Amino acid sequence: MRDRRCRPCQTADVAAWLLWLIAGGLFAAGELASLDLVLLMFAGGALGGMAVALLGLAVPLQLVAFVVVSAALLVVIRPVAKRQLVDRTPLQLDGAQVHVGRTVVVSQRVDAHSGRIRLGADEWSARTQHSGETFEVGTTVRILQVDGATLIVGDAFE
Repeated sequence: MRDRRCRPCQTADVAAWLLWLIAGGLFAAGELASLDLVLLMFAGGALGGMAVALLGLAVPLQLVAFVVVSAALLVVIRPVAKRQLVDRTPLQLDGAQVHVGRTVVVSQRVDAHSGRIRLGADEWSARTQHSGETFEVGTTVRILQVDGATLIVGDAFE
């Protein structure tokens, strides 16, 4: 039997699901920039709208499907996915924090107030962790923490 719908109506049906597919792709691409998992949930909602459009249902029902699927994904899936990403991603050190734990040589006497250490080809300000400690030139010490541009050092065998 021949389809009795007019040619523009058939084109509109095709355009609706295709627009939802494009919207889903744009949401997914936007997620790559935001990395917050919100736009990805909207992409899933767009796929829900596309499914309703493929069934031939009206645009208001497609919008309802988009909102319902997006909301469900935001409420149910996003918290679980975010928790998995946060719990399974190790902390990454950056800046001077990468030097914590390394051993270095004292280049100028280090006490609780001042001193200098050689870290590779660079010299850094340093001080001891405890007020009674001092380290003389040539002593090997361990970097315990970073306080701004000053390295806190202690005995290399701590």
